[in-house]
Amino acid sequence: MTTSADIIPIHPEGERSVRAEPHHLDTFDGRVHGDWDLDRPCTPMGQAAYFIDFLKTSGRFEYLVDGCPLTRSSPNASSNRDICGTWMLSVLAGHSRYAHVATLRGDPVLPELLGMNKIVSEDALRRALSAMPEEAAKAWLKRSLEACVEPLLAERYIMDIDSTVKPIYGRQEGAVVGYNPTKPGRPSHVHHTYMMAGLRLVMGVETVAGNAYNSCHAVPGLWALIDRLPAHCKPSLLRGDSSFGTETIMSEAERREQPYLFKLRLTKNVKRLIHKTAARRGWKDAGHGWQGRRETLRLDGWSCQRDVVILRRRIKGELAAIEAAPTSRTQMRLSFAEVEDDTAIYEYAVLVTSLAEKDIYAIAQLYRDRADCENVFDELKNQWGWGGFTTQDLARCRLTALMVALVFNWWNIYCRLANGDTHLEATTSRPLLLSGVGQRIEHGRQTTLKVTSTHAKAGLAAKMLGEVTAFLRRLANTAEQLTITERWSRILAHAARAWLGNRPLRSPHLLAQM
Repeated sequence: MTTSADIIPIHPEGERSVRAEPHHLDTFDGRVHGDWDLDRPCTPMGQAAYFIDFLKTSGRFEYLVDGCPLTRSSPNASSNRDICGTWMLSVLAGHSRYAHVATLRGDPVLPELLGMNKIVSEDALRRALSAMPEEAAKAWLKRSLEACVEPLLAERYIMDIDSTVKPIYGRQEGAVVGYNPTKPGRPSHVHHTYMMAGLRLVMGVETVAGNAYNSCHAVPGLWALIDRLPAHCKPSLLRGDSSFGTETIMSEAERREQPYLFKLRLTKNVKRLIHKTAARRGWKDAGHGWQGRRETLRLDGWSCQRDVVILRRRIKGELAAIEAAPTSRTQMRLSFAEVEDDTAIYEYAVLVTSLAEKDIYAIAQLYRDRADCENVFDELKNQWGWGGFTTQDLARCRLTALMVALVFNWWNIYCRLANGDTHLEATTSRPLLLSGVGQRIEHGRQTTLKVTSTHAKAGLAAKMLGEVTAFLRRLANTAEQLTITERWSRILAHAARAWLGNRPLRSPHLLAQM
């Protein structure tokens, strides 16, 4: 039976009023002496201190907090810094539900490192997001999101546009049945996304109801983003799959003189073109086993004739066909197709493009590179919070999708400072560069954060983070006269050094001095 003497009370400051006695523990490795250290505060994300150093030196977190549109109506309300810091830490930790914020509330170290008073509760965070005017909050987060990539916009970059489905398991606003290939009939939301290819940076995202999955719902945000850019900062290529190869998008791109590359659906008239060219000579190597040839095509509904590239690849080996089971009690039937030795079987793809000067191999490779954006979606949905943080209203879902994209960009750039050669996904980078017990030790007037990592490559993590810190210190000490924008440009140039070929950035002069 538990008595009141057995309960250890906890003060609001988190300090226990009694000392825990040492214990003798019997384990399979023999007797172990267990002891408690209640004087030194700890955090399970000790290496986050290095990320906070990155946020302070770059000015990204201050830029976010200063622009927050939340107006406090009570002197007892949580500050904007506490709201933004809690929101950011929850996303950074890989949470997918607001309830997971409770795992951060006992952390006595990270709030102080971020200049916060406290970690707010999940209810306080939800109420704060609900109190923000939706349009002002979206504009605020979009400014921070676009500020991440603006110093890169004078470079030649490709913008990938694509959409991904977020299944919903409730009766939330906007949760309607639409296109959902993995879970047909399941209500969903849709994220229409614009990404900077090669660096895996999100430039914008629009979250809409599940039945607004069509590309026509993505173009308002797309053209609004592109039209805000000066001519020398627009993407060198707009790239998308077959859902974006429509007259509406292509005609708008042509009106803006915006180069594009899209895939076409194999409709009746497209198949007719394939049939006409199948027996012709002049097919050229398109790489990876593909052959290609240029043609022109004008489909019904198109305003003009356009250049297309027909790609084909011969299928070799045994072919098998699976017949779907008519009922849940019968098994699917598989049968192998009998193909004569002198019969060639091809798979086809047709691309429509305005890149008349590019050869077939280059165009085919450009479209193959688009597959990388699927990896970004997989990471954002399964390793970050795009698959969660669902609320009854669609407004907060939109805001959190933008916040997740923003923190994803920050972490992506931070990891590239540590490892500029390859992209580190969160499932790899969080255990290596974020997790680790951090113990705060105060002696005299000096504060030390002692980090203990449980990762097998802890030595590598210490080396990588040490190099990041050394770079940030050099930047802070030798470039005090630089504005935050100029400092951020240097950080991006170092993070994207492999993408840039170790040359400096071309300054786009887009941002006002901050």
